[in-house]
Amino acid sequence: MRVKTGVVRRRRHKKILKLARGFYSGRRKHFRKAKEQLERSMYYAFRDRKQKKRDFRSLWIVRINAACRINDISYSKFMHGLKLANIDLDRKILADMAMNDPTAFAKIVQSAKKSL
Repeated sequence: MRVKTGVVRRRRHKKILKLARGFYSGRRKHFRKAKEQLERSMYYAFRDRKQKKRDFRSLWIVRINAACRINDISYSKFMHGLKLANIDLDRKILADMAMNDPTAFAKIVQSAKKSL
């Protein structure tokens, strides 16, 4: 028997073209171009979800380091002092404190210096 793919193909094309909404020019109108661009876009989205985590971690480290230098200690010594003092704060919280609450961060730095 011969199987025609009219309905199935149309559904598949509509699904791809719906996802390609917002692309520029033929990349949203033509199925083949839309599919190629969508594959590339999905790859970038997957890759950059991982990259975003790295970028934020490095941003937090830069902010903590800047606040540590103001308090006369290096970043690595500060982190080592935190570990010795059994202070379990992650870099996200430390960076937020360094930016928004410098006095509390200075107290944490003092306790880290004591434990060194």
